[in-house]
Amino acid sequence: MPLAEKISVTMTPEQLRAVRESVAAGEYASTSEVLRDAVRLWQRQRQEDAERLNLIRARIRHSLDDPRPDLSGEDVRARVPALHAESMTAHRDEAP
Repeated sequence: MPLAEKISVTMTPEQLRAVRESVAAGEYASTSEVLRDAVRLWQRQRQEDAERLNLIRARIRHSLDDPRPDLSGEDVRARVPALHAESMTAHRDEAP
């Protein structure tokens, strides 16, 4: 692991209190551990966001490359209610 670098972080009183309470409760060994865990979570969230964005871009690209003819506004208005009802039924069937 590369050498650690010490930084200064400004926090609100509420944030600092939460960090210190977490350490006092034994959830973390130090305030540094709390912040390292927070940074790991932030990094994971950014990675997940990037993956979701890539999936959205791929779906858009797939849609733009679709050779089927475009739907008219009238076609969309006619089809959306049925697609919505189908989606709602599928989600209802998946519920525990």
